[in-house]
Amino acid sequence: MKTFVLKSESGQNASKNYQIKYAEVLNNAQYKAVMAQNGAYLVIAGAGTGKTRTLIYRLARLIEDGVHPQSILLLTFTRRAAKEMLDRAANVLDDRCKRVRGGTFHQYCAQILREYGGELGINPTFTILDSSDTQEVLQHVRQPYKEKNKGQRFPEKSTLYAIISAAFNKQIPISSVLQLTYPQFLHFAEDLEKLKQDFIGYKESQNMLDFDDLLVLTKELLQTKEHIKVQVGLKNKYVMIDEYQDINRLQADLIKLFSSVSGNVMAVGDDAQSIYAFRGADHSNILHFPDEFGAKEVIKLEQNFRSTQQILDLANNLLLQATNKYDKKLFTLREEGDLPGLIKTSSENEQSDFIAQYVLHLREQGIPLHDVSVLFRNSRDSYDLEVDLARKGIPYVKYGGQKISEAAHIKDVLAHIRVVVNPGDVISWSRILTLIEGIGPKSASELMMWMRGARDGVSPSKNYLQKVGQLSELLAFIKEKSMDVSACVEAIKNYYEPICRKKFDDSPKRVKDLEAFVTIAKPFLNISQLLEDLTLDPIDGTAIDTEKTQHEESPLVLSTIHSAKGLEWNTVFIIQCVDGIIPSGYSVDSEDALEEELRLLYVAATRAKDQLLFTYPIIKENGFGEYFSNPSRFIQKVPSNLLEPWNLLRDALPDESNPDLLTS
Repeated sequence: MKTFVLKSESGQNASKNYQIKYAEVLNNAQYKAVMAQNGAYLVIAGAGTGKTRTLIYRLARLIEDGVHPQSILLLTFTRRAAKEMLDRAANVLDDRCKRVRGGTFHQYCAQILREYGGELGINPTFTILDSSDTQEVLQHVRQPYKEKNKGQRFPEKSTLYAIISAAFNKQIPISSVLQLTYPQFLHFAEDLEKLKQDFIGYKESQNMLDFDDLLVLTKELLQTKEHIKVQVGLKNKYVMIDEYQDINRLQADLIKLFSSVSGNVMAVGDDAQSIYAFRGADHSNILHFPDEFGAKEVIKLEQNFRSTQQILDLANNLLLQATNKYDKKLFTLREEGDLPGLIKTSSENEQSDFIAQYVLHLREQGIPLHDVSVLFRNSRDSYDLEVDLARKGIPYVKYGGQKISEAAHIKDVLAHIRVVVNPGDVISWSRILTLIEGIGPKSASELMMWMRGARDGVSPSKNYLQKVGQLSELLAFIKEKSMDVSACVEAIKNYYEPICRKKFDDSPKRVKDLEAFVTIAKPFLNISQLLEDLTLDPIDGTAIDTEKTQHEESPLVLSTIHSAKGLEWNTVFIIQCVDGIIPSGYSVDSEDALEEELRLLYVAATRAKDQLLFTYPIIKENGFGEYFSNPSRFIQKVPSNLLEPWNLLRDALPDESNPDLLTS
């Protein structure tokens, strides 16, 4: 009798003589994920646990096993991420790894549509619209509906873009999007559905596809054309997806279609770092992956290589407050460290003062500024700190938030400078004239005609001339002092501040931004240079790096929490940790939104390697005045043995050169 022994899949791996000694360079959980064979797998990669390393070594292992590189599909959220992974995989194995098909969902869908889209009547020479182009098309399509609803506030092009994109990506009707996010426009639901169809028709007539079209049409193609789904599926022997917690419903459906033949899917992500619901990401996708894909196993990476155990203990405790999650407990071999600190300050000014002085203290201890970060929920939460840093000459860079030149109040300020540099700038003249109470677009037009000498019987009333008198004095001053940029901006600030307070509900924050802009303007030689630099090289955030000399080190990092994801620093401050900010006041009535706010704080906390500090002012300010705040409800639930309160002590004679202001 003959005997034939069937080898197990795991046995095949174990006996193979690999070039890379996987068991030696990976921990047990990473090794398990890397050696996973056919079928669907979910890898829950906690913060700092080597997610990217695991993906890289699995790519290498598949190729060592003889899998053709071009039969592997690696999907990431940026082209750069895919390229970096393939380059790193090539470094650990060889250049075969660079031939893996790596890229974004949109990139891959565009390839499919150019190859097979003719089956849906799509011309393969289609133009891909970016978000700006898409909004311009929407502006064109929007005009008839705006005219139809004259006298009513109809959604702007950017809002329409957000509404329609959400409907596509979440695979829900326009009315559902409006209910969730824009209830003030619910009465336009029928018109907006028609507008969406007009929008689709216009793009078809012009052979244009936007980002959403690439995904929607690829799904339609693969769902309705079985032979193409099979052809695409045969090319994808193995599918790997990075940052799975950030995908939307449409992308989850596409992954099923891409892997429909082989069923070999590995999704890597962390449910605890799902923080992009506002972009359409659906946290439930990663929770439902095992059932949807029939996953063989959920593999958890829990060994953290970034933070001290004290920081991880706090982060683990935060996750205990969540309901919808995968249970995991991060650990590290780095057991020596300080407890995270909780610093209560009397005001935002004291919060800023403490951070600035402690940053200087850290620098004296040999920690470079670029290895220190200040994180916040919203871009404006850092305004007070930005002003203080600028005054103390601490260089910083800010990530996240609106470009300074795009902020409405800064555009108002810049418009005053522009009319001095270019008296023929009609757009800027119109902007600054209509800021004056009682002057609308029509009156502004008449005034501009009068100023240009094109009077033709136009004679503005004395009332109007009186109204522009103060403006005329300001512009004359700017022209006279044009070489002293900060003096010009200071004068505009003083003139504009009362207007700003009337125009914006959140004027106190915007006034602080104006103060920061005065400081920002100081290094410029003249107002023309200021305008040119802001136009050609827009500054990210609502503040600019303070001027650095060649001898100064890289700047301190200020960042929104969303922009900090994936990054790490030696020391991390999380500021404005008060209820109403973390969590946002808009989230408290929704369990899902509240849990995302909790995950946001978790992401912030796990950016720190050695020191983590939470700060909050007990007195806050809004458009209605000052009020007493409470620390974040998430922080209040952390046991006292995991979080150490700090006391701030003022010297009898305050000396900002002495950073030792605290005792713990």
